[in-house]
Amino acid sequence: MPDDIDVYDLRGLNCPLPVLKARKRLAGLPRGALLWVETTDPLAVLDIPAFCNEAGHLLIETTALDGAHRFLIERGG
Repeated sequence: MPDDIDVYDLRGLNCPLPVLKARKRLAGLPRGALLWVETTDPLAVLDIPAFCNEAGHLLIETTALDGAHRFLIERGG
């Protein structure tokens, strides 16, 4: 796994903004690109996986941080 994966900092934003902003950011990336999405929204643990499933993206990893979550997403088709 590359060490230089961008982190999209969405901390402080609440539902639905983390998903909406992640959707827009991923749309600008090529297929197969990796992106960390970091958020403090407690609903993101439900919303981000559901978004990835709907949009055809691959949720590779979910990590709990102190007061936040980080999601590694591979852009799908």
